[in-house]
Amino acid sequence: MVRALMGRFYDAFAKPYFFRHDPEEAHEIAVKNLTRLGRVRPLCALMEKWAQLDPKAHAPIECFGLKFPNAVGLAAGFDKNAEAWPAAAALGFGHVEIGTVTLHGQPGNPKPRLFRFPAEEAVINRMGFNNDGAAAVAARLAKLPGPGRRRIPLGINLGKTKVTPLDQATEDYLGSFKLLADHADYLVVNVSSPNTPGLRELQDASWLKPLLAALANENKSRVASGKAHRPLLLKIAPDLSFPQVDAALQVIADLGLDGIIATNTTLARPGSFATVNEAGGLSGKPLCRRATEIITYIARATSGRLPIIGVGGIYDEVSAAEKLDAGAKLIQVYTGMIYRGPFFARDLAHALGVRQRRCCC
Repeated sequence: MVRALMGRFYDAFAKPYFFRHDPEEAHEIAVKNLTRLGRVRPLCALMEKWAQLDPKAHAPIECFGLKFPNAVGLAAGFDKNAEAWPAAAALGFGHVEIGTVTLHGQPGNPKPRLFRFPAEEAVINRMGFNNDGAAAVAARLAKLPGPGRRRIPLGINLGKTKVTPLDQATEDYLGSFKLLADHADYLVVNVSSPNTPGLRELQDASWLKPLLAALANENKSRVASGKAHRPLLLKIAPDLSFPQVDAALQVIADLGLDGIIATNTTLARPGSFATVNEAGGLSGKPLCRRATEIITYIARATSGRLPIIGVGGIYDEVSAAEKLDAGAKLIQVYTGMIYRGPFFARDLAHALGVRQRRCCC
């Protein structure tokens, strides 16, 4: 009853309000409002009781050494600067990934750089990793509860600073890792955004292996010095060929990384997007099938041993369940929330929770 009323309110009032604004302005309004909500802890706690699954009826999902109250996470790209994440659990999310964060702060690409396509429930963005930089984000996180003291796990997505040459990318990522690892429950190496020139070249094994090896070694050094190991994941593009996916999986296996996120946004322009003349990564419904194909391939290639977070084109319970059935352990959403409302994660988590209990019976 409560959820139905909220859904009607969003469709009748909130969504038209947001959609009257430029997409990036609407995004900033949403981030600011959730930041304010996150500061009102009693209200967040009350909302969490309604939004989250009952822990007595639903066991947490265990993945790369962490426990998640449900399978649905907020993907990187929404909360770039670690401002709004404390409110994520109140919306029903089982984890949240902030960023992408780069070592040096940067403004991103010129505006306009975010475009809605409501008929297709899709978005094209060419934001370009606009963020405050790793040191500023670390300082912000240091003021809030850290790993092990949060309602839900917090992931930090790391990218390369635009002005850093590819041959210095390893040092750039290492700098961010060292600043942020103490504040993360897990970290993600993002080499798959299409909006930083040359970044996707880092997905090639010749670049990828030394980069991930350096980060994995730094992670081992943490443990040797008495600090906690941080699960390290790789985020890949949906535009990779299956042989390219194989090469990335081999690097992951050789270095013992903890998981993979599949997938980022796509440069492909399927269907009606063939005539759309906007550069950037496409997300939303049009990405659904390809993301699921990549997840299925990874799960089969690794015999289900590598934890997968499935992302791309999740817009309802069916598309979410498809990712899990394909082999994903967890899922993440962002574009779907734009079109389905702030409690989209809550709806998915509860639907998937009911489905899981039925399957277990």
